[in-house]
Amino acid sequence: MPIRDLLEDALEEPSIGLTPCFSWHATPVGIAALWRAGAAPSIPPYETALKEGLDVGLDLSREEREFHQLRMGLVLLFHS
Repeated sequence: MPIRDLLEDALEEPSIGLTPCFSWHATPVGIAALWRAGAAPSIPPYETALKEGLDVGLDLSREEREFHQLRMGLVLLFHS
């Protein structure tokens, strides 16, 4: 199954936390941060995600990161 489909399916499930800019989701491919603070920035806001992740108990500083533009919006994906 393509990663986009895995993410889309996982984002339909309840979030594991909410912060001012993101809705956080556990997915089969890692932790996904769905942007929810209006229009998505042109540069993926990884630093904001790292800071807000700590607010929900997620230290993502050592994880690999990538972004995806899905029908639900901008998703930052953190994985090992």
